[in-house]
Amino acid sequence: MTSFDKPTPSSPTPPSSPGSPGTPGASGQDDVKAVTQAALFDAFGGIRGTVETMLPGLLFVMIYTFNKDVTMSAIAAGAVAVLLVIVRLARRDTVKHAFSGVFGVGVGVAFALFTGSAKGFYLPGMIYGAGLGVAFTVSALVGFPLLGVMLGPVFRENLSWRTRNPGRKKAYTKASLAWGLIFLAKYAILFPLYFWGDETQLGWLLVALKLPPMVLAVYFTWVFLAKAPPPIDVIAEYEAEEAAEKAREAARRGGA
Repeated sequence: MTSFDKPTPSSPTPPSSPGSPGTPGASGQDDVKAVTQAALFDAFGGIRGTVETMLPGLLFVMIYTFNKDVTMSAIAAGAVAVLLVIVRLARRDTVKHAFSGVFGVGVGVAFALFTGSAKGFYLPGMIYGAGLGVAFTVSALVGFPLLGVMLGPVFRENLSWRTRNPGRKKAYTKASLAWGLIFLAKYAILFPLYFWGDETQLGWLLVALKLPPMVLAVYFTWVFLAKAPPPIDVIAEYEAEEAAEKAREAARRGGA
C-alpha cells in the first residue's frame, strides 16, 4: 500500500449541514461544489471538447445523408478530426480529448472503408460505449467504481477514497452506476436499429443521443460528489511528508 492510499488513524469527517459548528458552513459547501464542477468540466473536456467529439460524426452523417457516399463521408470525418488536433497543437492547448477523439474517428473510418457501409463507421463507437456501460456498472457493483479511478487524480486524491474516505467511495459508486445504466440504456436503443434499421436513421439517432446521456451522467456525478465529503489531497500530504523528512535530515546533519 502506497502513501497515496494508506489509511490514517482517523478518516475525515464529512461536512454536515451548512452553518453547523465545526463545519465549513455555506461558503465551504459552495467551495466544494465549485471545485467539483470545475474538475468535472476539465475531466470531460468542457464545451470545446464536446464539440470536437461530436463534429466528425455529425459531418459524416450529413454528407452520407445527401450523397450516400461512404468513402467521401469517412474521409471528410477523418480529415476534420485530424484538423482539430492540429489546431490544438498550433495553439499549444491540451490535446488529450482531441487525440482520443481522432483515434475513435480513425477506427470508425477504417471500418467504414473496409466494409463499405456507413454502419461500419458507427460500430466501433457503439461497441466501445456499450463496453463502457458494462465496465461502469460492474465496477460499481464490485466496490471499485471506475469513476473514482478516473477522477481521483483530477481531485488530487488518487485512490485515497477507497480506504480513507468512505463517503466519497459511496458517491463514486453511485455515480459509476448512473453512468453504467445510462450508457446501457442508450445502446439498448441503438443496437436494434443497427441490426434492423436504416443507416441514415441510425446515424442521426447517434448524433441526437451523443450529448444528452452524457450531460445527464455528468449531472448525476456532480450531484453525488457535491454532497460527498471533500477529497483528501494526498499529493499535498506526500509533499508535506517529503518536506518534513528533508527538514529532519537537515537537522540531523546540523547537529552532527
